[in-house]
This record gives sequence, C-alpha cells and structure tokens, in this order.
Amino acid sequence: MARAQFSPNQRRLSYGMLRMRNPMTRVLVTTLVFAAASLAADKIQVQMNNRDGKPAGTVTISPAKSGVSLKGKITGLTPGTHAFHIHQNPACVAPDFTSAGPHYNPTKKKHGHQNPEGHHVGDLNNITADAKGVAKINATVADATLTDQGNSLFANGGTALVIHAKADDGKTDPAGAAGDRVACGVTKK
Repeated sequence: MARAQFSPNQRRLSYGMLRMRNPMTRVLVTTLVFAAASLAADKIQVQMNNRDGKPAGTVTISPAKSGVSLKGKITGLTPGTHAFHIHQNPACVAPDFTSAGPHYNPTKKKHGHQNPEGHHVGDLNNITADAKGVAKINATVADATLTDQGNSLFANGGTALVIHAKADDGKTDPAGAAGDRVACGVTKK
C-alpha cells in the first residue's frame, strides 16, 4: 500500500492538529482549513489580451452571494465607455475575437438589460476607461454560476470575456451595437 506524500506545511498542520486537545477545536480548524482551500479553488483568473495578442489586464471571477463576481483592471483601451460581455465560446483568436461567438445566452433571451423580454446571461454593464485607457471592472452576474449546474460559465468547455470598442446600448439585438471586439480572455476551469 502506497503512503501518502505530504508537504512540509501539511505535516506541520497535521502535527498541530494532533497537539490540540479539544476535539471541537480540531473540527473547527479542519473545517476552516478546507473552507479556505475551497474558496481559493473557486476563484478563476482570466488573462485579457488585446487585438495584438498582448496582455491587457486580468479579471478575477469568484462565487458571490447571488451568482458570480467579476473584478479586475483592463489597460490599453481608448478613453470612454465600452461594452463588456460574456461570450459563449472559450476562444479568443486575435485580431477580431469572433471565435468567442455570440453572447452567452443559455436562457434564450433577447439582448440588453432594457429589453422587457429579459436579457442574455452574458449581458453586463458597460465599463469606462479613464484618460489613460484604464478601466476597472466590478460586476456581479446574478444569473451565472461557477458550478457544473445552472448557467455555468464552464458550459461548452468555458466562455470568454469580451470588451468592445463602443458602449452597449442595452437593447439592440444581438449585441447592443457595441462595435468591434478589442480585448478578450478565456474562462476555463
């Protein structure tokens, strides 16, 4: 029978657990350690690239109370407002990023938050780049998950985050008249 291999940190943690006399303390510490490891594993880092294939920033996707949270910073944009969407294919072939396909739309809704028939899961709020071309992302997608159930961002093997040249008008099907795709990053497990 093969023996399990443990890292020095795991051995120290195991030794420390044995030294704890109170069984409830052991249970609590074990639960906290596994919970912290689980949360860290749920975060996804998405490298965004521009049309030249060069890094344009990073977006971190993590579980939120309702849906998923997206936080990050994108550089190299033209100053002003840009559409930010989740697209259905896990592909970002430069320079046009059409490989990302249409918006992620597992619920078969219309485009835009202003649409009375509902919106795509991939419809996000616009982002604004400052005078230096830097945009901060802080969004929640209530309709999406990072699990294998529901409207998972890992459906179809993953999805793509896409930033467009212009603002999304919030209503025009299929993409809000947002213009060319200027940055893209693949979301995969």
